[in-house]
Amino acid sequence: MSALSADPLQGAAARGVASYEEAARWLQMRGIEDVECITPDIAGVARGKMMPSTKFLSTGTLALPSSIFMQTISGDWPEETDHFEYPPHDGDLRLVPDLSTLSAVPWETDPTAQVICDMSDYQGNAVSYTPRTVLKKVLAAYETKGWKPVVAPEIEFYLVRTNPDPNIPLEPPVGRSGRAIKSGNGYSIAGVNEFDEFIDDVYDFSGAQGLDIDTLIHEEGAAQLEINLNHGDAVELADQVFLFKRTIREAALKHDMYATFMAKPIQGQPGSAMHIHQSIVDGETGDNIFTNGEGGESDLFRAYLGGMQHYLPKAMMLMAPYVNSYRRLTTNTSAPVNVRWGYDNRTTGLRIPTSEPAARRVENRLPSSDANPYLAMAASLACGYLGLTQNLVPQSAVSSTANEGDNDLPRGLLRSITLLEGNEELIDLLGEEFVGVFCAIKREEYETFMKVISPWEREFLLLNV
Repeated sequence: MSALSADPLQGAAARGVASYEEAARWLQMRGIEDVECITPDIAGVARGKMMPSTKFLSTGTLALPSSIFMQTISGDWPEETDHFEYPPHDGDLRLVPDLSTLSAVPWETDPTAQVICDMSDYQGNAVSYTPRTVLKKVLAAYETKGWKPVVAPEIEFYLVRTNPDPNIPLEPPVGRSGRAIKSGNGYSIAGVNEFDEFIDDVYDFSGAQGLDIDTLIHEEGAAQLEINLNHGDAVELADQVFLFKRTIREAALKHDMYATFMAKPIQGQPGSAMHIHQSIVDGETGDNIFTNGEGGESDLFRAYLGGMQHYLPKAMMLMAPYVNSYRRLTTNTSAPVNVRWGYDNRTTGLRIPTSEPAARRVENRLPSSDANPYLAMAASLACGYLGLTQNLVPQSAVSSTANEGDNDLPRGLLRSITLLEGNEELIDLLGEEFVGVFCAIKREEYETFMKVISPWEREFLLLNV
């Protein structure tokens, strides 16, 4: 999708401008009163500032404290270590708007726009530990080789009844039939139709923002849906996932539901994934480097697979970033439990979809939907890049069921932290400062989780041990 997509209601671009002069006209045309300058934090949560549109168009500097990017999902702060230190005095970082992302905020009652920002220091240098910068760093490595990644994400999520009490398990919502939604509705049109009004709002909100939905389906879980996005540039698609999550949550709230991207929100139901389709094209010709001149698999395709098989287990923390993420990655479910690969085999961690030679690609089925899209894409592409540059050799393809038996992936957050910290190649590609910040945050989140006593412990330990 182009950064400038047609707005049928306004007869102009729904998303993106090239300059502040164009931004002024764009805002005036829509009568925009307020602008949200937002950026994804480590968790993928939107942080930023709202201001009048006149303030946005002025030359003033917008800033956020650096500590925002060193905070856990629960609002806590990790302790300093040899690999992680807080910047002196919690200094400010600059919000640098990427005007190609300017779009409406269609659920606001007052005319409001949003723009995604990069973060820089006051000398204009990109901040290495912010998610958008991490992804751009990996893409820059590809550019030095004359390559350009192409990605297409698929995001699964659940709709659940509103539930303000975290001690009460989540339940599926009631659809238009008046009955609570059950599981087993994979690809069911009737299952999708249960939420027609919600889906209409998702499409309307997306169109107003210039977001490009390919398809929407009902997944196997109770009120579990999946949205597929069209393929394109990795940063642009990560931006879209970032905005889609916000969009879907807002549309759900409008219909008295929650939308959740937790990897495993409901016990006994399938987990939610963020599958990432990826291919690499030649930067000059646009040809898919996974396909050779005869239309077959290239040596680079196999090296990419080799890199993913070797490095993905070491990068799992960026694709499964929470304790809950590992509840999804269990044997004898629809989730992968290893990095085996196969042709059109949905039980493998790496699936090669049926396609024309020009569209040959790898589908990484490991990331969960709770992952920060910038970091999940950065990790996935980094693993493939290391395979390409090291000419790694993959294992043989499998045609049998691959998600039964042993689980070859790290089984918890602490193990994933150790694997990432111990891999110099990934640290070099993702950035040492970022890895230090990310690991410190994840250790603190684990310690916070360990302070909570679960119902399982009360049920089986209270009177038995």
